[in-house]
Amino acid sequence: MTLRTSPDGSDRAPAEVYDTALLDLDGVVYAGGDAIAHAVESLEAARGRGMRLAYVTNNASRTPRTVAEHLTRLGVPAGPQEVVTSAQAVARLIADAVPAGAKVLAVGGEGLVEALRERGLEPVFSADDDPVAAVQGFSPDLRWSQLAEMAYAVNRGVPWYASNTDLTIPSGRGIAPGNGAAVEVVRIATGGSPQVAGKPLPPMHRESVIRTGARRPLVVGDRLDTDIEGAYAGGVESLLVLTGVTGPAGLLAAAPRHRPTYVAADLRGLLAPHPQVAPVGGSFTCGGWTAAASSSQGLTAEGSGDPLDGLRALCAAAWSYAGEGACTLDAGKALARLGL
Repeated sequence: MTLRTSPDGSDRAPAEVYDTALLDLDGVVYAGGDAIAHAVESLEAARGRGMRLAYVTNNASRTPRTVAEHLTRLGVPAGPQEVVTSAQAVARLIADAVPAGAKVLAVGGEGLVEALRERGLEPVFSADDDPVAAVQGFSPDLRWSQLAEMAYAVNRGVPWYASNTDLTIPSGRGIAPGNGAAVEVVRIATGGSPQVAGKPLPPMHRESVIRTGARRPLVVGDRLDTDIEGAYAGGVESLLVLTGVTGPAGLLAAAPRHRPTYVAADLRGLLAPHPQVAPVGGSFTCGGWTAAASSSQGLTAEGSGDPLDGLRALCAAAWSYAGEGACTLDAGKALARLGL
């Protein structure tokens, strides 16, 4: 992909431009058990404009049916066929590499076990059951003894897979350790490295496209290192919402593979046009804001209006200044000026 030095503008709402939204869940649609502000009504409106919705999550613990039931309870009607999980992606990856009906050591939740069975594999739960592969997926009820089984298998030379390696996961109470933290425990015990299927890697994007049939998808997420990088790796466009892991400072420091096409406060960003960022001399303007970057002044922002317009202008200043690297200029005063 070409080097992105600014968020894009659009005269039309993304819901009217893209055929399918590939939506992350944790930090985008809900946090813990509760819907994020504006998510339910925004998704309903996007669907009403003809955009298909698919829920693509690195969280491998729950089955698609359970996720769909959760979404429906929140007011977002969804069926299991609209949910794509990293458990499904890693199960397909394993099924492509081992014989049909093979035993696979599964350390994770119900979602991982069901995904393996869907692909015709036999989940087992002990390294002594002679598995031909071993796979880890997130589970909030993970036990130390399960990590030990995984380490025993990997140390015996069993091929090791992981649904994803997100170090953290948002919850209703804050940020909790993710599957990547458990993978690191096994890595320490074995010295190995798993094959990974989840975002931002190609198997997850492949699974999403296979299951949704999307022709012009828009990836919507809250994380630069999974959602946005996954869109970059898949050669598709993306929308970052600031309702989860990534904050304004992290966005300004984004390396090229982490720079989203669009930026919005929340899922209402699917429903409205996105203003253009325009270069003016050595500065960048968006809405009522002007932003600039220099080694002496750091990042600066002046003006008034929607703070998100100011953030878009700051992104252009920071990303243009950094080029193929990550911007390390101080952004504190500029973000304070925006109230972010």
